[in-house]
Amino acid sequence: MIMSKILVVDDEVGIRELLSEILGEEGHEVTVAENASVARNLFMKNRPELVLLDIWMPDIDGVSLLKEWASSGLMSMPVIMMSGHGTIDTAVEATRIGAYSFLEKPVALQKLLSTVSAALRDQSRNSTQDPVHVTLGKTEAALNLKRKCEALTKTGAPVLFLEAPGSGAEQCAALLKRLNSPWVVISGPEDYRTMNEQLVETTREGVVFFRDIGTLERAQQMDLVSRWEELKKAGTRVVASSNSRLSGLVAKEEFEIRLYDLISETIINVPPLRDRKDDVIEISKSILFHKYPTKSFSVAALNTLLLNDWPANLSQLTAVVLSSAQFAAGEEIGESDLMSVLDSAAQEANYEASSWDFDKDYRAAREMFDKQYLEYHLAKEGGNMSRVANQAGIERTHLYRKLKQLGIKTSRKHEDSN
Repeated sequence: MIMSKILVVDDEVGIRELLSEILGEEGHEVTVAENASVARNLFMKNRPELVLLDIWMPDIDGVSLLKEWASSGLMSMPVIMMSGHGTIDTAVEATRIGAYSFLEKPVALQKLLSTVSAALRDQSRNSTQDPVHVTLGKTEAALNLKRKCEALTKTGAPVLFLEAPGSGAEQCAALLKRLNSPWVVISGPEDYRTMNEQLVETTREGVVFFRDIGTLERAQQMDLVSRWEELKKAGTRVVASSNSRLSGLVAKEEFEIRLYDLISETIINVPPLRDRKDDVIEISKSILFHKYPTKSFSVAALNTLLLNDWPANLSQLTAVVLSSAQFAAGEEIGESDLMSVLDSAAQEANYEASSWDFDKDYRAAREMFDKQYLEYHLAKEGGNMSRVANQAGIERTHLYRKLKQLGIKTSRKHEDSN
């Protein structure tokens, strides 16, 4: 009797064969992959119930692959990381992203079997739980928004969320996630190019969310129209957000009218944070608990959060909460911790407003931001490409392409350091 489907990913053939033999003798169905590219294909084909993933691999490292699965909502199974060069920092980073556990190579037999057994047992216990609740708040506007999203979980229709930037469209879209199914986020033209060939297969029976769909290039909009029926047959639900009225872009012939007709079957307006200021405290506590569960806000800090203006909505609130938590000396975040972050953010906003050329077209302005953003992190990390990729939350191969596209030169001596 087959107990569970397990995927082993390791570039060393001896380790793949050994783990496959040991786990096979325990009754598991084991498939093996020698690199991340093969692992991706086997992952989508077999949908394993557990993955043993090596960190150091020749094409894409295991932590980057782990991040890819986590950001796409594909980690419905436990992932156990393995490394012969393990460090505490690596283990902590992998666990933070979502790894179940960390094994050092050579892996001891009993440690392997006990960890695999515990991971599968916990996975079985948690398989009937609902997806993680996304906190929108408790004001009437927030509750009304949540009721609409909950009603949409009973259908598979496309949904378009209209929002002022950062108001929470992605949090609303996340409420439409399907348990143990893909959740794929596409954030503009570059992501679409990367996902193009595997879009249908990667999102099968899941949800694909287009963040600010109006930023897709016209050719990509038309391509999405041509793939629509294929996505529908694959059981993929298409959800999108937009920071502008797409009907206006259609009128200017800047957005494909056929795509607008398809995506606008259901339209929901997401109110900005200024229209639900009373939600700020609850949302802030939720953000903090998710990342720093042992920390809390002082009463003065909560009042500061409530009284502050949030022009960039949830995006700004999230950044301020996490930054203040990171730099606070103790477990309680005080008013001074918040104010130092808010003052820095205000100075940064003033600098950006004075140095950016807003007369450029949208694509040129976006490239200008990307260039400044990546140059900042390259300088901050001393040119260390691994740390820049981790900070930016993008895969190293994609980072190299982006740097080349933007004409940013890097120091070769830093590119492969860890």
